[in-house]
Amino acid sequence: MTKHGVVIGPEDVAAARYFSFPPPRTTAAVGGGDSCRKLAAQVDLGAAVMGSWLDSMKASSPRHRLMAPVPGAADAEHDDWMERHPSALDRFDALAAAAQGKQVAVFLDYDGTLSPIVEDPDRAVMTDEMRDAVRCVAARFPTAIVSGRCRDKVFSFVRLAELYYAGSHGMDIRGPTADPNHHGKAESESSVLCQPASKFLPVMEEVYAALVSQVEPSIPGAKVENNKFCLSVHFRCVEEHAWEALFEQVRAVLKDYPGLRLTQGRKVLEVRPMIRWDKGKALEFLLCALGFADAAKDDVFPIYVGDDRTDEDAFRVLRARGQGAGILVSRFPKETSASFTLRDPAEVKEFLRKLVVVNASTS
Repeated sequence: MTKHGVVIGPEDVAAARYFSFPPPRTTAAVGGGDSCRKLAAQVDLGAAVMGSWLDSMKASSPRHRLMAPVPGAADAEHDDWMERHPSALDRFDALAAAAQGKQVAVFLDYDGTLSPIVEDPDRAVMTDEMRDAVRCVAARFPTAIVSGRCRDKVFSFVRLAELYYAGSHGMDIRGPTADPNHHGKAESESSVLCQPASKFLPVMEEVYAALVSQVEPSIPGAKVENNKFCLSVHFRCVEEHAWEALFEQVRAVLKDYPGLRLTQGRKVLEVRPMIRWDKGKALEFLLCALGFADAAKDDVFPIYVGDDRTDEDAFRVLRARGQGAGILVSRFPKETSASFTLRDPAEVKEFLRKLVVVNASTS
């Protein structure tokens, strides 16, 4: 039997009802202050040496990932990887069957997921078609954007007031607002769900100024982006021979700020407050804010879609909970805790549209 062009088996036919909406919501969770602070209570004391940092920076380059020592080795590696992390489109009906009778909640990274990765981060705009797909999903399921970007910046790209937005890797979370024109203006305390690193804001501004003045003039192609509670040093346009100098300059600036740590994303070094908070913690907080803190795993089905190593924290949370589905957006094999994959933003859009079609057909 086929459904929406995909062959399904008896186990899928048995799934009489897929998704439901709206979700339970608790007014107590909207303030979120206490639970937010508790989740951020522990300090992460990670460290790395130069060699491992450079290896990691190279690993984030598609050109390096495509280099295969033996002809055909890349194809074999990719086939093995796809067997372990199958396409979410190919397995869509099985995925939908697993969500039958449960409340679906959708969490989406932005760069590389809803928009393509581009050389200039300020030009990472999403298409109108993608915006429409996200809008339709949000009309049926609680939906959040979880990004390393500044929350206001990612909202300026997405421009959908009905979503939750978690910027700065989840260190700046706000719920839906009725008026999109007021998003980013003066906010009441109750409108901000969670800002666990708020005391670091003056320090982040100081370090941002130092990075702009010291890194950008001396490293051609480097761009420093202020994401409020996270500073991003983009090296996508930096020649590889200058990566070591870039890393050393960033580390030199940070040596006077022991409360900050350096992490890495996709062609970007990121400066964050040294608190135990990441996209995984943001996912846990949002599930709590949506009223799912005490929900049994048979009651809710979170779907998290992201392309970056920072999204792995969220994938690990889903695996630990034995709940939902993590979907990595990547054309290339890499270690991941996600269960499924999509190749690019175009496939993400197709996946989101299929969620809407299935919901409409079972409502």
